[in-house]
Amino acid sequence: MKLKLDEQGHVVVQDGKPVYVMEDGRELPHDAATTVATIGRLNGEAKAHREAKEVAEGKLKAFEGIEDGPAALAALATVKNIKDGELITAGKVQEIKDAAAKSARESVEAATRTAAEEKRVLAEQNSQLTQSLNDHVIGNSFASSKFIAEKLAIPADIAQKVFADRLKVENGKLVPMDGNGNPLFSAVRHGEHADFEEAIEVYVSQYPNKDKILKSSGGTGGGAPNGKGDPSNQTKGNLGGTRQERSSAIASRFPELSGGA
Repeated sequence: MKLKLDEQGHVVVQDGKPVYVMEDGRELPHDAATTVATIGRLNGEAKAHREAKEVAEGKLKAFEGIEDGPAALAALATVKNIKDGELITAGKVQEIKDAAAKSARESVEAATRTAAEEKRVLAEQNSQLTQSLNDHVIGNSFASSKFIAEKLAIPADIAQKVFADRLKVENGKLVPMDGNGNPLFSAVRHGEHADFEEAIEVYVSQYPNKDKILKSSGGTGGGAPNGKGDPSNQTKGNLGGTRQERSSAIASRFPELSGGA
């Protein structure tokens, strides 16, 4: 999708929101406030799951460093409820102790299994929520990018397939990475991480096939990007046509993406 511009090249605004033109021709305003609220809600859910996980772990700590502690307590409680006259032989006493110890061990094992399963489920849910939040942050950055809309000849979702592996999210904030996996710092805001627009411009400038993804500058010479001087360099298919035509054009221009990479 791309920003809708008026005849003067200004962004069209509807109800205070920038309007985007979707791939299927629909025109939709982008509600940044709703996006921020969604991110906040997902962060809240992740916090709730983390706190529940900590509570489950706290239950397990009651048994740390104690060998058969619950078994001993259960045995004492059992003995207190037995009349002295019933403790006739040593065998009877041992039988009572063994039964109490067995019951206590089974209770501890059941509680341990339950707490471990709760911990596993909570960890899995927290991981899924975190991944969903990260995907939302990265996807929204590509979808709302002015650089991609104005400078690239490919839609935002294709650009995401090519460059998304260079981005990660830390504490809900996008962090661009360089080619060595280190944080990419801004060239204009020294000491700060580059924002998405600065990062995507760097990634495109370093991309080996950048001439194929940049919009044509209007040149017609053989050395111009997407120029007509070399028939082999012309786009196959129609990037401005239907969804199927655009997919065919992108596949012919970027065979490395045809496998869903």
